[in-house]
Amino acid sequence: MDEALLAKLDADEETRRDGRSAVLRRAAERYLKQRQRTSISERYRKAYAGEAGLGAGFEGWEREGVWPNE
Repeated sequence: MDEALLAKLDADEETRRDGRSAVLRRAAERYLKQRQRTSISERYRKAYAGEAGLGAGFEGWEREGVWPNE
């Protein structure tokens, strides 16, 4: 990390109150959680992309998943 960025971080109120390590730890945790959410969302998009439906083994079952009339 370059010195200018560290100086800005050290001047921050939250960093002065909680310490540099605590602030960087929280930032890293938020970053990793966001990356995980993004990864999961991307996997869902890939899995359900296109118009493949349920696949050949489930052909005709799509209409069985509708809610009954109340």
